[in-house]
Amino acid sequence: MKSDAIAYGIAGVFFGLIAGWIIGSQQQSAVRPAPAAQTAEAPAAAPGGSQTRAAILDEAQVNALKSVAEREPSNAKPRVELGNLYFDAERYNDAIKWYGDAVKLQPNDVNISTDLGVSYYYMNQPDKALAQFEQSLKIDPKHAKTLLNIGIVRAFGKQDLDGATKAWQDVIKLAPDSPEGQAAKRALDSLSSAHSGINKPGQ
Repeated sequence: MKSDAIAYGIAGVFFGLIAGWIIGSQQQSAVRPAPAAQTAEAPAAAPGGSQTRAAILDEAQVNALKSVAEREPSNAKPRVELGNLYFDAERYNDAIKWYGDAVKLQPNDVNISTDLGVSYYYMNQPDKALAQFEQSLKIDPKHAKTLLNIGIVRAFGKQDLDGATKAWQDVIKLAPDSPEGQAAKRALDSLSSAHSGINKPGQ
């Protein structure tokens, strides 16, 4: 996923304002290959109703990175980059394999952990996604992108609106002016407009 990107939430009718929000963790620029520095795309409606398309997988780059990974079994970087490439190409099962290998090598990297969780979500495994996000929070309990992801997976993967509300409120408390905080505010506004029992932060 892109360094300034956040994986698309699957938007419901009353979640239209957050349709197309990218929710994955931010990879540091040091672990993102320049040719793949593009917005991570997934099969969800973007704002305005346009449909996104997966990035075309660069097989030459994939093969080069696999060669590096084979030569350097303790190097997480090529594995993260492979995960990024496969994620951008919507080949989430392959992304899980490479992110999983990378997180074994760098278990304290919250970004890799959260990207792995987002990949589980897109493979229709919300429980695994949430379990991975819990691992991310053990590394950094205040990681805004992880909390934003938890809210989206709880809302769209588990239909747990109370859990989603709590996660998004936590994002707003931690980083109200960040892109994640703004996304959480929009999500809560959409949710409260459809469900009068949902309280916004401060209410």
